[in-house]
Amino acid sequence: MAFLMKSMLSNQVKNLGLGGGGEESKEESTPSDPAAAAGMTREEYEEYQKQMVEEKMERDAAFAHKKAERACLRVHLREKYRLPKSELDENQIQMAGDDVGLPEDLQKMVAEDQVEEEDKDSILGQLQNIQNMDMDTIKEKAQATFTEMKQAAEQKCSVM
Repeated sequence: MAFLMKSMLSNQVKNLGLGGGGEESKEESTPSDPAAAAGMTREEYEEYQKQMVEEKMERDAAFAHKKAERACLRVHLREKYRLPKSELDENQIQMAGDDVGLPEDLQKMVAEDQVEEEDKDSILGQLQNIQNMDMDTIKEKAQATFTEMKQAAEQKCSVM
């Protein structure tokens, strides 16, 4: 208990600048060699550093590959929905260098979507869509489209 009180009070007095106890000589307790600071020999430390660099390179390569896979997915979606291309995605795919494709899970999803779209594009799929549609809405859409085209033609043509 006395030790605790003495250490607390002496630290406070030193902070005030009154001098407190005797001056303690501060020696550098940390060695300048990083290997000794880590508690290893020089060879062990160098091997450890090599391992760290290799692991970092592996992580960076895996990260770049994942980024390229995501970019490939975005490119695929842009092609599917006819959106403008992105140079950033193409650059990421090129930087990965490997043959980057869609991950397996996404390939399965894309294949299922293509099968569904093929079913909708078939004649039977169109017939089913016609049965589900209301004829009045079809007539209204056709008339609206016709009137829009007629107005556009009148604006462009001075004869009409």
